[in-house]
Amino acid sequence: MRVQFVMSEIGVGLRRNLTMTFAVIISVALSLALAGGALLANKQVDSMKGYWYDKVQVTIYMCNKSDSASTPNCAKGAVTDDQKASILADVKKLPIVEKVYYESAEQAYKRYQEQFKSSPLATSVTPDQMQENYRIKLKDPTKFAVIASEFTNHPGVQSVEDQRQVLENLFGLLNGMTLAAYVVLAFMLTVAMLLIVNTVRVSAFSRRRETGIMRLVGASSFYIQMPFIMEAAFAGVVGAGLACLMLLGGRYFMVDHGLKLQEKIPLVSFLGWDAVVGVLPLVLVIGMVMPAVAAFIALRRYLRV
Repeated sequence: MRVQFVMSEIGVGLRRNLTMTFAVIISVALSLALAGGALLANKQVDSMKGYWYDKVQVTIYMCNKSDSASTPNCAKGAVTDDQKASILADVKKLPIVEKVYYESAEQAYKRYQEQFKSSPLATSVTPDQMQENYRIKLKDPTKFAVIASEFTNHPGVQSVEDQRQVLENLFGLLNGMTLAAYVVLAFMLTVAMLLIVNTVRVSAFSRRRETGIMRLVGASSFYIQMPFIMEAAFAGVVGAGLACLMLLGGRYFMVDHGLKLQEKIPLVSFLGWDAVVGVLPLVLVIGMVMPAVAAFIALRRYLRV
């Protein structure tokens, strides 16, 4: 196979179908940028889960005077010193407990006022309405059920709450958004594949005389198909390159500069440059292989001479 001939055929094909080649490049770029973004979003959610689940605590709220009428465990009134000591002793006996923090009603009131200082409800709450509590850090945050079953009916305990429940709703939303991105990604990749197939068909039809002559003089099917496959692969690589630039630009302008999300949302540890760069080789490989495979399939069916 003469490389010069193949390269000249690639150039001819690109010039003849310049508009459709440009459409393929843009379609591949958008599809792969979305693919890379979806992969990074999934990594970001996993990273946030690992970070926040490690910090969640189980809170045992103890009875106060206002709970006596509404909670069966608190029918005898506010928690006593003996009950608090009993709860603390039972908590420390559990092997899954790493640390225990005590928060008085006054401390709970101050924290509430700091968190909800802009809410009109903050002025209607008094310190005696707040509950003393034990905040428990577990060695394994998934063992919340052990604490709940042990202390839900314990004398002096009003309720047992797990911060994971709040995080599960947040991460459920984020996972749903990631899934939606994958659905859109599948649609975009399908559109890109169909566009590539159609472009190759048009290119093969416009050069049917040349390919017919090549077949008559004994050229192999692979020799005839190679220029078309290389054209598709070239367009795919260019589109993948644009997708890589879009991913890098998105990280630069959204996290570090421009929107400066890292400064505006300090509680979220955004993925670093290493995670973004790590996705780029996969984007480039997909950008080269996907159009080449689509072109090969199209040629096997439509290149008839």
